[in-house]
Amino acid sequence: MRPRSPIRRLRAAPAAVAAACCGLLVLPSSAGAADAPGTDSAHAPRIHDIQGRTRLSPFAGREVTGVPGIVTGVRDFGAARGFWLQDPHPDHDRATSEGIYVYTGGKSPGVEAGDALRVSGKVQEYYPGGKEAGNQSVTELSGATWRTTGHRSRGRLPRAVRLTARSVPEAYAPDADGSSIENRPLRPGRYALDRYESLEGMRVSVRDVRVTGPTSRYHDLWVTTDPDQHPTPRGGTLYGSYRDRNGARLKVSSLLPLDTHPFPEADVGDALHGTTEGPLDYEQYGGYTLRATALGEHRDNGLERERTREQRRNELAVATYNVENLSPASEPAKFERLAEGLVTNLSSPDIVTVEEVQDDSGPRDDGTVGADRTLAKLTEAVREAGGPSYAWRQIDPEDKADGGQPGGNIRVAFLYNPARVSFTDRPGGDATTPVRVREQDGEPALSASPGRIAPRDAAWEDSRKPLAGEFRFRGRTVFVIANHFSSKGGDQPMEGRFQPPARQSEQQRVAQAEVVNGFVRTLRDVDPKAVVVAGGDFNDFPFSPALRTLRSGHALTSPLDRLPRDERYGYVYNGNSQALDHLLTSPGAGRPEYDIVHLNAEFADQISDHDPAVVRITRR
Repeated sequence: MRPRSPIRRLRAAPAAVAAACCGLLVLPSSAGAADAPGTDSAHAPRIHDIQGRTRLSPFAGREVTGVPGIVTGVRDFGAARGFWLQDPHPDHDRATSEGIYVYTGGKSPGVEAGDALRVSGKVQEYYPGGKEAGNQSVTELSGATWRTTGHRSRGRLPRAVRLTARSVPEAYAPDADGSSIENRPLRPGRYALDRYESLEGMRVSVRDVRVTGPTSRYHDLWVTTDPDQHPTPRGGTLYGSYRDRNGARLKVSSLLPLDTHPFPEADVGDALHGTTEGPLDYEQYGGYTLRATALGEHRDNGLERERTREQRRNELAVATYNVENLSPASEPAKFERLAEGLVTNLSSPDIVTVEEVQDDSGPRDDGTVGADRTLAKLTEAVREAGGPSYAWRQIDPEDKADGGQPGGNIRVAFLYNPARVSFTDRPGGDATTPVRVREQDGEPALSASPGRIAPRDAAWEDSRKPLAGEFRFRGRTVFVIANHFSSKGGDQPMEGRFQPPARQSEQQRVAQAEVVNGFVRTLRDVDPKAVVVAGGDFNDFPFSPALRTLRSGHALTSPLDRLPRDERYGYVYNGNSQALDHLLTSPGAGRPEYDIVHLNAEFADQISDHDPAVVRITRR
């Protein structure tokens, strides 16, 4: 899970703005042509001259005077206030944008959509999140002053460019072998990112679009301009490989006041019917964003939460569920809804690997590492929801050693139903002692159960250590490994200026996968038919090097691969439906039945950002 910065709240939180649509101003042709950068002149460049044919302005760092245009949208809130200005007289070059953002900081600009202005200021390239974050820049005017032309436009605002499946290229970005693309001439007819950049700051529109990323708490959502681009059965857009980045996705937020224009609470598969339009911006979280001055009507498609079937008598049901920073400080409704999901939607699995269980003081950094209160509240909620009396096993981590929310000490844990399975307790497991595989009466056994796998290995630095446990089901030993691999924090953004983006975090997850794979091989060296389930939030895709490493040597397989391709997802990020949570099984488990239970990720009203999954293993 990637955390959101408080800075983003200031730049994206909705508030009242004036956005009245007025007429088209006709400026005289004597408004001035651009001078070559580096020369001194009183002539006013046009916006397309300032924007130029690459992502960087040829006027960057220079003062410009009397730039003409019409105000098309106002951001009158937060620390990044300002307005969008658009030239109603475009040139004939598709690569040059006719819009620009005028940044006024914490000061409200006091202008309205439709105002005709001449603006002076300094051209700058603003990098959301800082230049080191890898995002593209936004060409802006800062320290700006302006004057009106004495009247307001009396027709329509500059016509919005409509984004469709035909107008946004299928290819996502030019390949620069990992280098920056910001100095490359834009090819808006060839690449989706170039098309959006060529429209930076301009009015754009979408019509009758499907929602592919649900409304967030920041009042934004994702839509697709191409309904045929890798659709899922439930209305999303599948991220099925590093090549298929789905450039038709577009983020939508609003410049309209919430009290009179509530932002729609939309789920995946819903639609914005009619026209949604406004200036095209670029932000730190998600890249190109339509800042709506008009929102289409929300059409609810009636997406329902799924339920999986109950396991049969001879089936062992093992599930995985990321409960997203659960602690006693969480709202009671969170415990109730997690319990409902476990009992009703997951049909009370026999074993559950849970991730992001926080300590008993939650995010308060007070040295607490125990999580008995957290797990007791969860299991009590399950009982109250009509589920089994789950027992649990876990190992407290060292304080502040496993990453996650500061002070939270997240860890993985097992829940299990003693009426269906038994847990083999063996002492010796603690935060730093590695669990070993031993041979006992010709079968593999754990030296400690539960026990942590190689907790001192460098692969687990500032990351959750995997937990191994030994269970018995209908007379057969089953080894379960709960995992929560390191996050993707620090990776270059998909929509950034480095193409293709570097996945710096991947190296650690590959190293973690090697450790887990080696442990499973050790179990199978003793018994090639050993039943092993490795479940959890692996923070990586089915096609990733980390998952390939987990499966290497046929130590584990992915039952997920037997699902239809367009159903292989349980997490939605930036409008892409993807799979980060997995349940892998050893060959000794046979051909288990696999189900991803969609009850969170596609919904605005979600209790976790992850969908749980369950695998059912038949004991013959």
